[in-house]
Amino acid sequence: MAEVTNKVGRRKAAIARVFVTPGKGEIKVNGKDYKEYFTVPQFQKVVVQALAQINQAENYDVKVNVCGGGFKGQAEAIRLGIARALVEINPEDRVALKKEGFLSRDSRVVERKKPGRPGARKRFQFSKR
Repeated sequence: MAEVTNKVGRRKAAIARVFVTPGKGEIKVNGKDYKEYFTVPQFQKVVVQALAQINQAENYDVKVNVCGGGFKGQAEAIRLGIARALVEINPEDRVALKKEGFLSRDSRVVERKKPGRPGARKRFQFSKR
């Protein structure tokens, strides 16, 4: 049985469970090919960045279950999960992935709406009379 490495990646409200196995380079997101799931080329590039950084895109199959958030958050959550799994498989790749920032969890999230206001920081228009 092939060695399966699974890790979790998060970004904004998106959570991605990533399963990495030795294979021939297939990436499936929620049962679909990643190019079919992410139709925007920018997000497709984000998903494969960690694999491309260490030149291992053709050596691993990746299966992802992702939920929550939007497409951008999901793509970045997948990138973090893949990077974490690759480091667990080969700790020597850590330096290259860390240098590009793929192992850092981006903790920025949307600020909550405050009571009595139209948004998080916006005020209602001031009226002098």
